[in-house]
Amino acid sequence: MKPTRSRSNSDKTRIQLLHQYYSYTGFYEFVWIAIKNAFPYIVGFIAAVVTANQFIDVNATLARVTELLPVYGVLGFFFVSETILGLVPPEIFIAWSGNMPRPWMYLSILALLSYSGGLMAYWLGKFMTSMPAVHNYLEVKMAKQLRNSKKWGGILIVIGALLPVPFAVSCMTAGIIKYPFKSVVYYGSLRMVRIFAYGFVVFSML
Repeated sequence: MKPTRSRSNSDKTRIQLLHQYYSYTGFYEFVWIAIKNAFPYIVGFIAAVVTANQFIDVNATLARVTELLPVYGVLGFFFVSETILGLVPPEIFIAWSGNMPRPWMYLSILALLSYSGGLMAYWLGKFMTSMPAVHNYLEVKMAKQLRNSKKWGGILIVIGALLPVPFAVSCMTAGIIKYPFKSVVYYGSLRMVRIFAYGFVVFSML
């Protein structure tokens, strides 16, 4: 019993130290601010989709677009979507690839385009910081948040890559805060893992 108690106390100490570290470095504050800032946009997007669905079936319309466009048109549309905000659900394009003659090949292309679109969004974000108004706002009013974002920016990329939130927005934010591009390339590669995982699920349902 004595070794068990010692091990339990040791684990508790490590958890407490980890909690103190996150509190001291501003990790909790960073996560809260990120969620708070993203919440209005998420709600607005959901409201827009719900409103649009009252008049048209958005998913059916997008699926119809993939039927009407040639292959290069669908891939181009997907790349633009994954570069600018990324608001079109990639599942629609994944389902499209599942109906192609070589689904895994097209899924691989989608994964590469999604990843490349995120990297392009990073440079768009970095370009935005060259605008005087944006630069002054970030340096004056967002200085503290920028410091924390640079420290925990990898978490933003991982969340955008794996979770159902716009990957382009996470990468664009990384560009705005000048998060190291090499880290974006590394963490952003998880986006391809998500595309393949979703493809496996979607293909099994087709």
